[in-house]
Amino acid sequence: MAGRVLRSCVQTALKTVNSVLGLAGMAVILYALWMLRAWYSQVAELHYHLPVPWFIYAFLGLGVFLCLLTCSGHIAAETANSHCLSCYMIFVFFIIILEGAVTTDVFLNSNWEEDFPDDPSRKFEEFKDFVISNSEMCEWVGLSVVAAQVLSIILGMILRALGPDRESDYDSDDDLAVPASLPLLRNQSQHGRNYVEPALLQSSNSWSVRILDKANK
Repeated sequence: MAGRVLRSCVQTALKTVNSVLGLAGMAVILYALWMLRAWYSQVAELHYHLPVPWFIYAFLGLGVFLCLLTCSGHIAAETANSHCLSCYMIFVFFIIILEGAVTTDVFLNSNWEEDFPDDPSRKFEEFKDFVISNSEMCEWVGLSVVAAQVLSIILGMILRALGPDRESDYDSDDDLAVPASLPLLRNQSQHGRNYVEPALLQSSNSWSVRILDKANK
C-alpha cells in the first residue's frame, strides 16, 4: 500500500515537472510562428528570393521536439515502463548537454556569433537584443527550465526503480479466480455419488433375489 502511494506521488510530480517543458515548447512554437509570419510578410514586400532563415526553423523544431518529449514523458510517467522512462531520460539529458554546450560557448568565446550561420531574417539579432535587455527575467526562465529538466531525470530514475504497479495485476487475477466454487463442485459430486451408490446397491440386491428365487424353483 505504501509503495503504491509513493509511486502515485512520484508519477504526479513527474507529470507536473514535465508540464513545464511542455509550456516552454508551446511558447517557443508560438514565438517561431510569429517570426515566420513576419518573415514571409517581409519577403512578400521585397518581391525577391532570400535564403532560408535557419534561426526561425531551429526555434520551431526545438518547440516541436519539446512538445513531443512532454507527451512521451506523460506516457512514461503513467505506465512507469522502464524502457519508456530510459528513453525519456536520455533525451532530456541530451537537451541539457546541448544547452550547456551553447551556454559555455557564449560565455567563454568572445566571437561566439561566428559559430552560427548568417540569419537573413535578422530575428537572431532581435532575440539577442531582447535577452540582453531582459537578462534577469531570461535568467530566471532559463534556470526554471533547467531545474525542471534535472528534476524530471531524478523523478524518472526514482519511478524506474519503483517499477510498474504490479499489485493491481495481482488483485485482478484474484478477482478472476473463483476458488470458492471448487468445494461446491466437490460437494455436488459427493452428493451425486451418495445418491447413485444406494440405487446401484438396490438394483444389485433385486437381481440377486431374482436369481435365488429361480434357483429354488
